[in-house]
Amino acid sequence: MLRQSGVIPYRFHNEQIEVLLVTSSRSQQWTIPKGWIEVGMSADQSAAKEAWEEAGVVGRVTVPAIGSYKVRKLGVTCVVQVFLMLVQTEQVDYPEAKQRQRQWVSVAEAIHQVHRGKLKQLLKQVQRQEQDLGIF
Repeated sequence: MLRQSGVIPYRFHNEQIEVLLVTSSRSQQWTIPKGWIEVGMSADQSAAKEAWEEAGVVGRVTVPAIGSYKVRKLGVTCVVQVFLMLVQTEQVDYPEAKQRQRQWVSVAEAIHQVHRGKLKQLLKQVQRQEQDLGIF
């Protein structure tokens, strides 16, 4: 089974958590930044790299992963480890800016917009943990 990693980038805005969603490269559905784990990188380092390339954000990745989900890619099953990332900077110009859209939304809105059931479950877990992330 192949491995990928991704992040749920988040920030605090008006006393609530917002997460950053990006469109997938093929279907243009809302998802999180994710990709293949790079050789010589840990899953969390590779996830941070994907966040920069796909969403133009840099931040602090929390280890361990909050969970994982499976996707079919190129005819094989991949396991995607998902980390949280507190965004510290956001750039207008980044490697995939012309290929993807990005949007900051509430966790509830993110749950509504993503299509993958397991990713929805991970976002619901984030929603339940909002207090632990420091806004209350």
